[in-house]
Amino acid sequence: MGGAGRDGADELEMTRSLPRADLKSVGEVRRALRELMRHRCRPDTADAAELLITELVTNALVHTEQGAEVSASLAADRLRVEVRDYANRRPRPYVPTADDGTHGRGLVLVQALADAWGWIAPAPGGGKVVWFELAGTFEAGARLSALRRSGRPCSGSGHGARGSWRAAVRLSRTAAPGP
Repeated sequence: MGGAGRDGADELEMTRSLPRADLKSVGEVRRALRELMRHRCRPDTADAAELLITELVTNALVHTEQGAEVSASLAADRLRVEVRDYANRRPRPYVPTADDGTHGRGLVLVQALADAWGWIAPAPGGGKVVWFELAGTFEAGARLSALRRSGRPCSGSGHGARGSWRAAVRLSRTAAPGP
């Protein structure tokens, strides 16, 4: 497992194939990512990464007819997570209405917490890859901590996330589509 990162340090990697509609696998992917990050990242950064991977994996399993492929690579200077699904629909963050309950906030959270995110479509073999990166000093953990201090904690739960998507929008950074 692992290879040389951009700075020559070992890069740690994780891959998982997830069956169609198997939402129990979301927790397993989250735990695997936390283990990957355990010795290299602050706990609040791992929390942010877990929230983001939960959102992308849940979207892939709920909104597509097939399973998903998940990969994560952690180098000294960045974490990159990719979730491949087999739907050709473009991912679109939107600000949900109050009637949407907890649905529709996932990509807004990814946009707010990730240093970069985007999608690659079509992916080889069809479908698309939605990805995010946490770079450098892993500031996403600090952004997630600020979101929690806002009095409206954010935590992944099944499809979408509970918490303050408005605070996430205020904290948002510009999305960077493409690789």
